[in-house]
Amino acid sequence: MESIHLEVSGRVQGVGFRWFVVDKARRLQLSGWVRNRPDGRVEIAACGNADALAQLESAVTSGPPGAQVQEVSRLAQVAADSLQSPFAIVR
Repeated sequence: MESIHLEVSGRVQGVGFRWFVVDKARRLQLSGWVRNRPDGRVEIAACGNADALAQLESAVTSGPPGAQVQEVSRLAQVAADSLQSPFAIVR
């Protein structure tokens, strides 16, 4: 099983971005979490099959209506076995 750890910047808080990610990740049967960061970014950690992860990463490059994604950065990997199922919002 593969995993990704992403940081999304732009107008991504206050626009339903976390709920958008949860919905997409659950439809793709991914495990993991999403959270708002104090600096205004959104952080995502997910694991599952490679195709599903690629679909999630592609979806977050645009986000929900109202979002304005400026950049999606990859962060250091998170151990796949540490990611919860079902995918959820964490603090």
